[in-house]
Amino acid sequence: MLKTGKLLRLRRLSLAGDDRHLLVPLDHSVSDGPIVPADKWDDLLRALVAGGADGIIVHKGRARAFAPDILRSCALVVHLSASTARSADVNAKVLVADVEEALRLGADAVSVHVNIGSDTEAQQLADLGAVARSCDAWGMPLIAMVYPRGPRIEDPRDPALLAHLANVAADLGADMVKTSVALPLERMAEVVAGSPIPVLAAGGPPDGSDLVEYGTAVMATGCRGLAIGRRIFSAPSPASLVSRLSAVVHGGGDSIPHDMDMTQSEYSTIVAGVAGVA
Repeated sequence: MLKTGKLLRLRRLSLAGDDRHLLVPLDHSVSDGPIVPADKWDDLLRALVAGGADGIIVHKGRARAFAPDILRSCALVVHLSASTARSADVNAKVLVADVEEALRLGADAVSVHVNIGSDTEAQQLADLGAVARSCDAWGMPLIAMVYPRGPRIEDPRDPALLAHLANVAADLGADMVKTSVALPLERMAEVVAGSPIPVLAAGGPPDGSDLVEYGTAVMATGCRGLAIGRRIFSAPSPASLVSRLSAVVHGGGDSIPHDMDMTQSEYSTIVAGVAGVA
């Protein structure tokens, strides 16, 4: 039964049912501060859902705060790790929630952040293993966000290093791994080939170039999805950008998939509202 539960939740992480994923992390409000004014959060979420995001990633308190009808066609991922930009060690991630809390919130998956090469790597690995054990007990999918960050990392874009990180995630029990993209970009194919679990590419191009072209190139290396936050929620029209990225991830046209219960006027109002605060 629990295995069936995990399979059902994994299915909800891919709207098209193709095991490909476009996730929008919105956990930046803990690490860096507000991403939009408090009264614009629902507008932002509705725009992301209308654009076709497969899932959003938020902390537990934020998941309690938004209107429950918003995520009718979008998965909820509750992020269990945290640190702030003002910490003595910004790479030291700690657990601030658990799997049972995420279940009570209706989460479809949880995520844990691990910085390999950091001074607190050992504790973060122990936390990932503990969360994986709990996820296995409850049938909850686990996304491991594993990055090469800290004083022991010489080249954070090294394909061999990133392949190692993907295997750390897999070996400790994650169902998917979200990590940095190798440079040169085509060598991301080596990371994917060496990973026993799906690889999600984190963030946008480091040089700030076109996000859709970049996403297309990343998916061509074999990645199973994109996880992009800041470049989406700070865009003039998040819904439009999500729609274009969804077409890259899942294939198909470039039109925006509107909610059947949302009129064009309502949709335009949401997009305008979000654009006004980006």
